[in-house]
Amino acid sequence: MPVLSFGTAGCNLACKYCQNWDMSKSRAMETLAEEASPQQIAVAARELNCRSVAYTYNDPVIFMEYAIDVAQACHDLGILSVAVTAGYICGEPRETFFQHMDATNVDLKAFTERFYYQLTGAHLQPVLDTLRYIKQETSTWLEITVLLIPDENDSDRELHALSQWVYDNLGAKVPIHFTAFHPDWKMMHKSATALETLLRARNIAMNTGLHYVYVGSVYVGNVHDKNASSTYCSQCHQRLIGRDWYVLTDWHLTHNGDCAFCGAHCEGIFDVKPGNWGSKLAYSNYTLCALV
Repeated sequence: MPVLSFGTAGCNLACKYCQNWDMSKSRAMETLAEEASPQQIAVAARELNCRSVAYTYNDPVIFMEYAIDVAQACHDLGILSVAVTAGYICGEPRETFFQHMDATNVDLKAFTERFYYQLTGAHLQPVLDTLRYIKQETSTWLEITVLLIPDENDSDRELHALSQWVYDNLGAKVPIHFTAFHPDWKMMHKSATALETLLRARNIAMNTGLHYVYVGSVYVGNVHDKNASSTYCSQCHQRLIGRDWYVLTDWHLTHNGDCAFCGAHCEGIFDVKPGNWGSKLAYSNYTLCALV
């Protein structure tokens, strides 16, 4: 089923390469913004047959109270809440916020303090604390996205360190997505990320022991590799969920999310049957690929 996505304006980071800078750097959405109560959003999601609502485009931690109100209204109607966030949040509000989120995708910007301080105006450690908290202290489904920027956070050394930290602290089953940078905002001088870089990152992460590693996304301008965008069994390595842009090409899961070939469990949150996928449905189910 599709996901209803929305965002507001502003951000608590200052990423020089922001891919949504027209929203995150705005103080007011004068031309496109509409007021919507939490109940209106929940009802709209139900009427559009959406399984969940995603808080995205800019970071939902800056409109935390509103996001929580929306999540509560959605839960009243049986609709899930998905936070797409940079994870840069203090301990007390972190605990409050993730009590209401059913799933989250955390943008791990890089794995060095230099990158965080110079290119985002933030710090690495609070994000790592958030990732550990979500995984160890909540029932929120967790996935990670890493946007790779040439010569900034794509070295073998950094990718090995990042992958090992995820394996040691979050476990082998947390999905991770490597996506491509394109020149934007204040980093127009940088080249777009090559597919080969993303595939190299994927190989490093998988060789570290991570089970669910993906390349690209369905955002406009990103790279695409249908093999590296698909889900494989961690035991027999058969393709379980095939993805080709917006289309599901394979579905080999049992009703309880087990591999139809060997019976091993595939981590995720699944419906009994896949939705009616196709290019008409926007990017409903990739960022959190297991919410099917």
